[in-house]
Amino acid sequence: MKRLLLSAIALLLLAGCAITDRTKAPQFDKTAKWVLLPMENHTETPQAGLRFEAVTETILRTRGITSLEKYPNTMTQDSLFEPADAKAVAAAMTWAQQAGAKYAVTGAVNEWRYKTGVDGEPAVGVTIKVIDVASQQVLWDAAGARTGWGREAVSAVAQKLIDNLTSALK
Repeated sequence: MKRLLLSAIALLLLAGCAITDRTKAPQFDKTAKWVLLPMENHTETPQAGLRFEAVTETILRTRGITSLEKYPNTMTQDSLFEPADAKAVAAAMTWAQQAGAKYAVTGAVNEWRYKTGVDGEPAVGVTIKVIDVASQQVLWDAAGARTGWGREAVSAVAQKLIDNLTSALK
């Protein structure tokens, strides 16, 4: 009985660390051409959008989306601030149409940091969506936020969150 109670308490604590919302995913053609567009960075963390893109790209490939191409990026590792705003996303969408893509994946990162305080827990908040390139209609979207423990990396928290959000794309 004591073990069951401890397990229930642990589950309640873990449930409070993340929140996600997503629409129902249609049946996507995973063999179609997919493109990864820029992720808008709404944080004060330099290159958070690029980090979000990198994790998302890998997770999409693990979901069986193998024909995935990333938008042409002119940034280098030395670039501190990425120009991933609505204009950059629109320009990348034009590229996606010219490239003959069926689906485009984009989104925004709203939080990507370590909280201030004694523990300095990592915190990540993102939105992600799949767009039909031809019609520009959003076919699926999701939003989520997650915090981790004091010694956990922001990228690990982000990976768990993005994996959870995109689980509907299986």
